[in-house]
Amino acid sequence: MSGDQIAILAILAATMGLFLSGRLRHDVVALAALIACVVAGLVPADEAFVGFGHPAVITVACVLVLSRGLQSSGAVDVLARTVLPANAGRTASLAALTGLGAALSGFMNNVGAMALLMPVALQLSRRLDMTPGRVLMPLAFGTILGGMTTLIGTPPNLIVSGFRAQTGAGGFGMFDFAPVGLGVALAGLAFVVLAGWRLVPVTRAAAGEHFETGAYFTEARVKEDGKAVGMTLREIEAKLDPDIAQIVGLVRNEVRVSAPHGARRIRSGDILVLEADMDGIAEALSKLDLKLEEQVRPEPKPADDGDAEKRETEAAEAEGTGRQENRQNSESEEILLRELVVLPGAQIVGRSARDLSLRTRYGLNLLGVSRNGRRSTARLRTMALESGDLLLMQGPSDALTDFASDMGCVPLAERELRIPSNRKAIISAAILAVSILVAAFGLLPAAVSFSAGVLASMVLKTVPLRSVYTAVDWPVVVLLAALIPVAAAMEATGTAELLASFLVGTVAQGHPVVALAMVMLVTMFLSDVMNNAATAAVMCPIAIGIAATLGVAADAFLMAVAIGASCAFLTPIGHQNNTLILGPGGFGFGDYWRLGLPLEVVVTVVALPLLLLVWPL
Repeated sequence: MSGDQIAILAILAATMGLFLSGRLRHDVVALAALIACVVAGLVPADEAFVGFGHPAVITVACVLVLSRGLQSSGAVDVLARTVLPANAGRTASLAALTGLGAALSGFMNNVGAMALLMPVALQLSRRLDMTPGRVLMPLAFGTILGGMTTLIGTPPNLIVSGFRAQTGAGGFGMFDFAPVGLGVALAGLAFVVLAGWRLVPVTRAAAGEHFETGAYFTEARVKEDGKAVGMTLREIEAKLDPDIAQIVGLVRNEVRVSAPHGARRIRSGDILVLEADMDGIAEALSKLDLKLEEQVRPEPKPADDGDAEKRETEAAEAEGTGRQENRQNSESEEILLRELVVLPGAQIVGRSARDLSLRTRYGLNLLGVSRNGRRSTARLRTMALESGDLLLMQGPSDALTDFASDMGCVPLAERELRIPSNRKAIISAAILAVSILVAAFGLLPAAVSFSAGVLASMVLKTVPLRSVYTAVDWPVVVLLAALIPVAAAMEATGTAELLASFLVGTVAQGHPVVALAMVMLVTMFLSDVMNNAATAAVMCPIAIGIAATLGVAADAFLMAVAIGASCAFLTPIGHQNNTLILGPGGFGFGDYWRLGLPLEVVVTVVALPLLLLVWPL
């Protein structure tokens, strides 16, 4: 064993030890390993950061941004309502939910798919009278299984494809993972839905996991030929989850009815007065095809045209529409949603949005007011504001800052706020579909295709510009970029081949099938205790080395790494989706293996024959 091999093995052992300890974040550990390799002379200094330009890293970042577009536009909300049955039993409902999660995970980041469907899962648990954990864990595992089916479904697949390209065989195609991944995913989903969910321990969800601000009082107009036209209020209420949204009033012909009868039929142009949290507002707008009454796009207007502005304000108020042109002078300026708290003694206390001329002075819309559960009989634009009110405001960032400063309001900590848009939902879905097709047919490399998709999303504003960089999981990007040169050093020093020879000679004893099973099981174990992307980056060169030592094709071994890296079902730290459900599901560290262990057995039993059939040794 050479000095370089001893050095890289020592660095690798220390890296895995730090991964397992959890004392440092995984990207910090990966960066430390890279720096150690540079200092030891194992990685040339001028090649230390080539990983940041690696196609796998670029593709991962771009997929995260495109996933944010699907999330913020409401595209997945529409799909969920279409696919999920309204009144089905437990088995059918779980099958639809986990199947949808798996399908989404094949074409968008599986963490994003999980985050989108978590509110749906919580609503479903209430309807089915199940503990949240018994719905959340099957969904989390379903989204992980779905990521196995395509190149972009999960970062390990992209890493595996990158290592195959480095061998000279070219990267895997978009759907090369499907023959094995789809079979494994279907078998795993069938087990989870039919029997596995019963193995999930009955737990109580942890309190205080979500950022609660109370329900907003807001107004939504029924569009002409909208879904709500002709329906009774009782029928509309049946479509809404009463825990997050309810109708508390109706405005027709500028006359407000505070307690409308349930048999009253809705007409085009009616305004529904809603009491709902942010999820409830988004659900109502999307399900019923409504538009927030006070949501008006600012239009260009000369800032000094005060007289004309005043006349337009008075005319609009006389018509009762509350719609005036805004003096903000940039159509391209990004429009944000922010939550502001009215401080005691603020200038805004006792005044309404109309009194303040929010649109003409600041270019802002007041979309909702939260008042600790108390309701007002006034229209939203004429409601006198009080100290302690929580205001849901919409407008340009600078205008929001100026308003808060002038009027004595303070912004709450930022959280994801979204209002569904049918137009943006269609565009964001089309951008993702075109990006996938271009990459699948080989017209452009995946990294270039998805980068073009991100550019289109920015130009067409399906992803808020401020979210383009926040959508990227930078610790994962740094992890991948840092470990790629480390893995290359393992190959260059012959360490991967050395480890492969040891494992083949002592464990597999020269049997390729045994070696294949061993690679998958070792990868499964590592992915349960360390990041799955890191696991793939560590195991790929070892798998290639084992295949070379045995004199067989490396494809089956690389696919085994991809399957194993995606099977993090035993702990909450193996995959981010497992971590997401830890609090809302009320789980402890030792609750995952009860469903996860038999699921990993099912995956192993199904995957090995499929690997040998689809990718012969």
